[in-house]
Amino acid sequence: MNWLSRITPPGVSKMFSKRDTPENLWIKCPVSGEMVFHKDLESSFYVTPAGHHMRIGPDLRFKYTFDGDWETVESPQVARDPLKFRDDKPYTSRLTAARKKTGRDDAMVIGVGRVDGVDTTILVQDFSFMGGSLGMAAGEGFLKACEVAVAKRTPLIVFTAAGGARMQEGALSLMQMPRTTLGVQMLKDAKLPYIVVLTDPTTGGVTASYAMLGDIHIAEPGALIGFAGPRVIEQTIREKLPPGFQRAEYLLEKGMVDKVVDRRDLPRTLGNILRTLLKRPEHRPATGGVPAARAPEAQTQPAPSQG
Repeated sequence: MNWLSRITPPGVSKMFSKRDTPENLWIKCPVSGEMVFHKDLESSFYVTPAGHHMRIGPDLRFKYTFDGDWETVESPQVARDPLKFRDDKPYTSRLTAARKKTGRDDAMVIGVGRVDGVDTTILVQDFSFMGGSLGMAAGEGFLKACEVAVAKRTPLIVFTAAGGARMQEGALSLMQMPRTTLGVQMLKDAKLPYIVVLTDPTTGGVTASYAMLGDIHIAEPGALIGFAGPRVIEQTIREKLPPGFQRAEYLLEKGMVDKVVDRRDLPRTLGNILRTLLKRPEHRPATGGVPAARAPEAQTQPAPSQG
């Protein structure tokens, strides 16, 4: 404490005390290191000036993809800890911490609304909930989204983001891989479009199941997409992988992805694809509060590969 603080009356010092500054007021771009004001980042769909697509949760996905309001659908409840699994802490403790952090019961969130004028069901996988891992609850959430789409006669769009199957549920989590394929078959039998948007990262059993069963596969720029991680592959084959391996642009070149689309262009792109598959005329939705496309100066900036 300095001498000025000692002689200043308490009431006066409280009047001129420093205001608390939010920790997330400025956010650092992982690619360029540039500090970006959070309001600017929000208005640009959380795409930095360098073109890096930051990870976002279900609420922002719905806000940026749907034309306006949307309706959320509750996923079915499952057994909390069927195997009584414990590593360095009980599985129930990990679930409790993840639910407290995200405010959600599990990784899958379902929304129903309009995408560029087309009634659509959207399923978003929340990576912040235990890495978006595929477990019993996530499998039930996927099947519920398929059932909702069939009941409402809407296409289904799934935004994937996962590190793989949830190890704490053992074989029960692996069983969700074939179960989700049954949901995809429900959509095909109903002749409804199923579109997958691959976001960073989409790996493991999710990639090995419903993430690669779409009618159309779209990826966000720079997204990591694969089964095993690049470091695991390098250690296994003892060879250096090519630059950009398992990134969206590399997979587009190899034919594993149909299109790489900037997040700010996704609503219009998805709308055009849906109208084409459903054989519907073009629709011009009313302009809302969220920007529908990226700024002209950003269109010419290539998205850099992520390290």
